[in-house]
Amino acid sequence: MSNNYRGRPNRYQQDQHRINRRIRVPEVRVVVEGGEPLGVVSTDVALKKAEELGLDLVEVSPTAKPPVCKIMDYGKFKYKEQKKKAESKKNRSDVVLKELRIRYKTDVGDFNTKIEKAKDFLSKGDKVKFSMQFRGREIAFMELGLEKLKEVSKALEEYATIDAQSPKPGRQIFVTFAPIKK
Repeated sequence: MSNNYRGRPNRYQQDQHRINRRIRVPEVRVVVEGGEPLGVVSTDVALKKAEELGLDLVEVSPTAKPPVCKIMDYGKFKYKEQKKKAESKKNRSDVVLKELRIRYKTDVGDFNTKIEKAKDFLSKGDKVKFSMQFRGREIAFMELGLEKLKEVSKALEEYATIDAQSPKPGRQIFVTFAPIKK
């Protein structure tokens, strides 16, 4: 968005559509609000026709040769566009990734608590990532860590599918689970 000389936003350049006198091309292809085409006419004629109907001339396709303009109520058009945007935003669902950390030596009670928490997250539609980090000499117990992650997979197999897992074992390994769609 461009600014005018005083650093304030230019209110005329906030809209992405050019309307009425802002359309500066000599000829335009005109369509009336109902969908009836008027054909290619000069911009002045199109503006006069729009004024006769008490509506606005709105440029809907500026890149076409000649540009396509529609005779419509611009305020109503902006309102409907805003409602569509709000509706699409409302229907969108954000997938959240919840991370649970375990160790190769996590005991049964803590392990079951983490599994229950993961089931809760999965039932809400979130993805769950189980990660395990090996510090110092713990890297020698990599097999125990991989075994623990297999236990996690087995415990969650009816609630989720494996979405991703660490490509090669290293200091940190992980498994990401996605909920099963019903």
